[in-house]
Amino acid sequence: MSADRTALTPLPPGSWLGMMGGGQLGRMFTVAAQTLGYRVAVLDPAERCPAGDTADLHIQAAYDDPAGLDRLAERCAAITTEFENVPADSLRRLARDRRVSPVADAVAIAQDRIVEKRFISSLGVPVAPHVAVLSEDDLAGAPDELFPGILKAARLGYDGKGQARVSSRDEARAAFHAFGGVACVLEARLPLAFEVSVVVARGADGQSVAYPLAENVHREGILAISTVPSRQASDELAERATAAAIGVADGLQYVGVMCVEFFVLEGDRLVVNEIAPRPHNSGHYSINACVTSQFEQQVRALAGLPLGDTALLAPAVMLNILGDIWFDENDRSREPDWSAVLSVPSASLHLYGKESARRARKMGHVTCVAPGELSVDADAAKVAHALGIAFP
Repeated sequence: MSADRTALTPLPPGSWLGMMGGGQLGRMFTVAAQTLGYRVAVLDPAERCPAGDTADLHIQAAYDDPAGLDRLAERCAAITTEFENVPADSLRRLARDRRVSPVADAVAIAQDRIVEKRFISSLGVPVAPHVAVLSEDDLAGAPDELFPGILKAARLGYDGKGQARVSSRDEARAAFHAFGGVACVLEARLPLAFEVSVVVARGADGQSVAYPLAENVHREGILAISTVPSRQASDELAERATAAAIGVADGLQYVGVMCVEFFVLEGDRLVVNEIAPRPHNSGHYSINACVTSQFEQQVRALAGLPLGDTALLAPAVMLNILGDIWFDENDRSREPDWSAVLSVPSASLHLYGKESARRARKMGHVTCVAPGELSVDADAAKVAHALGIAFP
């Protein structure tokens, strides 16, 4: 997986950059790219999408549509992706004539939990005890210590989708059949102390920068809160997590922004949960709280520019906004109280421009940035109360 060496030649502002995917990550990339003077073309199959509404050009086409891919390549000097489930073969097609980062091979590893865990383990970085499940026989032979566990579809799972908690082999078999018998991973359910993540940006020259460790709270498999700096992680743990994340990026010969999510066990033991070959929800705080946001870094890496400073300017708390808050306890639609949110001086509201709200759909986020940890926590609690979100 060698990086494209032409990525060392900077693309001047005014150049066209391509984005595979029209969601909120593509939207925030587009804003960052346009701020730096670039023009952006987005390929997405939807008639309207958050990134397409913001971009200079929206190519409405399937992610594997040859004509759409060729049109994107004709327009753009460099192309990236906002989500890991874009077909790797589409990235390979684009890379025949254009700079593409991350490369298809790196994305392909993150698309398959079985391959991903094998790769991470090969780097000497711990992962949770697990076994690949390709048939019922694999469940029958799975070690007893993997129960209770979590059965995860090997491909196309995110935000808790394609996952089932299982306490026994019978429950695992039922879940396997419910998933349609697709390839899965059975992973031991670990006693977590807390969860953290590290966002890393790596250039084509092999140089990497890492953002401060984020401490994360998930609810129903979806990120709810990210706190930076972590309230529970020691400096030594943060250093180990950062070194491991950079090691994964180096192992992939990665170019761009990626995230490594970790479970923290008793005794400050770190286990990688998964990697995301793109900017990550837990890095959204960087837009308001860091010298250089993760999206500007994505632009810089793609355009061959020097990477920016990742220093934290002040403590931050990011709250995810899901579509649930558009509905009351009787499931009647309502408009959230944005005035109450913005009455908190440290709060910055980011809405993604999605046309309709539905439960569990990511609609936006709020980041509070304040001089001290106590004050930022207090402000985040006010925002959460205004939105009807549990905090912490």
